[in-house]
Order: sequence, then C-alpha cells, then structure tokens
Amino acid sequence: MTESSPSRAAHSRTDVTSPGTLSATDRWMHRLLVTFMAALVGIGGLLAIASATGAPASATAPTSHVVAHSATSCSGYLATGTVVAMVATADDGGYWIANQAGQVVACGDAPDLGSLSGPLARPVVGMAATPSGGGFYLVASDGGIFSFGDARFQGSTGALTLNRPVVGMAVDAATGGYWLVASDGGIFSFGAPFAGSTGALTLNRPVVGMAASPSGTGYWLVATDGGIFAFGVPFLGSMGAVPLNRPVVGMATDLATGGYWLVASDGGIFSYGAPFHGSTGSIALNLPIVGMEASPSGAGYRFVATDGGVFAFNTAFYGSAVAPPPPPPATGTSSGLRVGPGPQASYSVQPQPAAGSCHYRYSGVYPLPDPSCTPGSISPAVTQANINSTICVSGYTATVRPPSNITSAEKIGSAAAYGYTGSFSTGEYDHLVPLELGGDPNDPANLWVEPNDKAGATSVYNTKDTLENRLRTMVCAGQLALATAQQAIASNWAVANQTYP
Repeated sequence: MTESSPSRAAHSRTDVTSPGTLSATDRWMHRLLVTFMAALVGIGGLLAIASATGAPASATAPTSHVVAHSATSCSGYLATGTVVAMVATADDGGYWIANQAGQVVACGDAPDLGSLSGPLARPVVGMAATPSGGGFYLVASDGGIFSFGDARFQGSTGALTLNRPVVGMAVDAATGGYWLVASDGGIFSFGAPFAGSTGALTLNRPVVGMAASPSGTGYWLVATDGGIFAFGVPFLGSMGAVPLNRPVVGMATDLATGGYWLVASDGGIFSYGAPFHGSTGSIALNLPIVGMEASPSGAGYRFVATDGGVFAFNTAFYGSAVAPPPPPPATGTSSGLRVGPGPQASYSVQPQPAAGSCHYRYSGVYPLPDPSCTPGSISPAVTQANINSTICVSGYTATVRPPSNITSAEKIGSAAAYGYTGSFSTGEYDHLVPLELGGDPNDPANLWVEPNDKAGATSVYNTKDTLENRLRTMVCAGQLALATAQQAIASNWAVANQTYP
C-alpha cells in the first residue's frame, strides 16, 4: 500500500489548459446540448437511450424509448435510497448493482457472485469490476475491500485511521491491482502503480470518484464541481470553473477513445474526448443519480440512481434493482418514527450510547448517523394540525431547545459513542429530525455529533442545516406534509437533499 502527495505540476481545475479544454461559452453550449432530451420516464425511472450519432456538437436530440421494468430481468432489488454503484460484465451482456450494505443484484448475464452479510463497520461507497469481468470489488468508506468472483484481495485501509473517507476505487487494467481514492483526493495503491494524488492540497470541492486509463497508465479524479485531476493520463477538460445545476457524482472512461464522461446527480452528462450519447439532465428523476459505468464495448454508458433505477444510453438495458412500492400507510399523518418525551420545563442530561458503539455512514461526502443509535424521534407536541402555532411560528425552536449546559455534556458523550475526534467548533450536536420539523428536543435517539461536510468549515453550519430550512418552508407553505418531511430527513437526509432541492 502506498500513499503520496502529487508534485505541483499536477493539473488544477481552474488554471490547466489543453487542446481538449472547452472555453466557458463552449461549456455552457455543451451543457445545453447535453441536457436537451425529450423522453418519458416509466415507473422506477427506467429509461434506455439509443443514439445514431451522439456527438456533442450535433444539434439532433438523441432517439429515445421507454423500457418497462421487468421483475425477472435482475436477481432481486435493493432498498430505495441505498444504491451506490454499478459495473458491467466484460462482454457487456449484464451488470451488477450494489448498495451501502454490500448487497449486490445481478442483471442480464452477470453471474450472481454473492453479497455481504451482517452489519458493516462502514458503508460500501463504490465498486469496480476486474479486468476479465469475472468478478468485482466493493469498497467501504474506511477503505475496507471485499472481493467477489475472480477479484483478488491485494490490500485495504480498513485498519488505518484515514484523514477523509474513501469515496471510490478503480482497477488497473495493466496490473490487475487497484486504487482507492478519498474525498481529499488521497490515493491508496494496492498492486497498481501510484501516479499521484491531491491528498496534500486544499481542494475547492471534495473528490467524489475516479476512473482509470484503459491502457493502465494512470487515472483521473473528479470533484463535485466537475473539476478533474489527471495523474499519468492526459487532461481533456473539466467543469471546475462553470456553475452546475447539480453536483457531479461520478465519471467513467470511454474505452474506445480514451476520453471521459462526468455525470451529475440529475443525470446531466459532460463529455471530454468521448462522444455524447444522451442524458437525463432535463428530466425530473424519482431519486438522484449516484454513479455511472462505461460500456465495455465502447458503445455507450449507463448510470444508476439511488433507488436502483438504471439509465442506458447507446448500450443495452438489462433491468434495474428498483424495489416495488411499499403499501400505503394506514394513516397519512404518521411518519412512523419514534415519539420522544417532547419539550420539558426543565431538562436533564440524558445518557448516551456506549463509547465506540455507534458508526457513521456516508452517502458520498455526507455523513449519516447510525440508525441503531440515532433513528430519529419526533415531539408529541407537534402535529400537522398545529404547525401554524408551533414550528411555523418564528422563534419556536428557542422555546423548546435544551440549554447549552445540558447539550454540551451530552455532546461529549455522543462524540465518544461515534468515535468523533474532530473539532467541536465545526461538528454540530444535531437533531436528526430538526426542531423546526417537530423533532424531539432531547431524546438521545434524535441527537448525534454530525461531522461537517463542508471543506474548510469554520462553524457548525453544514449542508443539512440548509435542507432543514428548506423543508420547513415547504411544510409551512403546505407544499409538503410534516410526516413526509420528518421521515425523509430521518431515513437519509443526503437523499432528501436531492429529492427536495
């Protein structure tokens, strides 16, 4: 295992130019072409696209058709909101789809090679196929590696303390080894040559993924703003200097041209040295896109949403891992969450889970609490019927918030439970279901020390805080049911952040 800092000659996202780099005007025109597509999305968001030309410079919109979901096209389905990645077989006759728990669904001719069982120390965040396509690796946010089929375990960082969580991996076609990448761009090499990293640099936005050169000479890293870092491979362009509608969540290499594609959470595609085959950038998706994979035949690409919905462009669609819809609740007013004790005239310090018993999960760069420790709970004093006299009244939260002498002591205990070692000045003692959405004020099941997802943070304010304000506005405007907002933010606030932009 090797980890090293890059030389200062490494490409930056704002000052590197090359013959393949687009001007700002060209990039905006490219974005318009990329996101132009007229299509209907069937249940589960399953769409297959075929394009005759697919070139970004073409003014002709890609041909599209809807593919209905077949329950037998894949080996099963995955829980909605948990899917993290997909990879294809070598013959492009199928693919595997994985979720945070390490459960894997096989589609098309992809063999069922198994899944992880039992609870994980950290969630799975990515996967990569072997050069032969006869197996795959899963990687967790702590750098733990799990091998299936002909995948050969060559090492991991599962026993190390990392500066930042691992967010993805790639396999070296030349050696069969692999690289792991962390959100700060740190690279960990196992059986593959180390070509450089951004681990010692301060990035504008966190890294969310990587892609390997088809020839095995190096790799690219991609950040949420579409910034590209090239190591041992040519820099062909990036979106680092252009405002995006939605953050970039992944990338893939075109095996035919050696170029690459970036995909945003809305399914917008940005092509560099690779043909454009279509996108979902102008379509309302059920849930956000989390990753993409290139067709091994070099014909096109696919991407997958957090519900397991697969979108195929100029390549075959073999099914999805979308779970059947749940039965409707018995009442439209219940969130199904635990009900806490509610506001108290006098608060006391509440016992916290045992030290080291709780484990963070991650959805990309966003931290999520351990559902066994912090499932969320709601206040019995707030209902849909009384929101106009409680949470929708300015200053409501101050009337129910426990005093700092109570929460400061609890925060120390919660930090020990989660193994949090960061600064208390940037880590928030957070109500999972916030007070402004009727969360319980001092139930330990609703409180956790939340690591800050913002790079260079100087306060506890984070992305989840912005979401909380947005959901409260929607609830108080009658645009969203209180119970729906409570359940969404408690189950996976990172998904809710994309679902309610």
